[in-house]
Amino acid sequence: MDVKRRTRIADLLKSEQYETQVEVKGWVRTKRGNKQVAFIAVNDGSTNNNIQVVADVEGIGEDVLKKVTTGCSVKAIGKLVQSQGKGQTVEVLADSVVVIGEANPDEYPLQPKKHSLEFLREIAHLRFRTNTFGA
Repeated sequence: MDVKRRTRIADLLKSEQYETQVEVKGWVRTKRGNKQVAFIAVNDGSTNNNIQVVADVEGIGEDVLKKVTTGCSVKAIGKLVQSQGKGQTVEVLADSVVVIGEANPDEYPLQPKKHSLEFLREIAHLRFRTNTFGA
């Protein structure tokens, strides 16, 4: 792997340098998938938009992907490719995913949905992970 340092998500979303190795670090906004593949939306604060990291469950490891929850911080190294799905132009096919900091969903209840400002006042330390305050 010839990755020298992390690349900002804002730069990756504008990039057309496909098939290059990249390193992405940020917070998980959402994770979905099935037994074969996981789709992880990662945001680093450089833009309101997320980049999708596509992780092969067998290649990355089910034990690692179980730790990937909304709010945890991750490092993903992989190849930047044109997206096969709708909603984004590029995505990262992950060779490795490392959980830097775990986030217990019971202690950090920020789910990928619209939250009222009243609710966000109760969890002030998580406000800036929302799109409203991140903007």
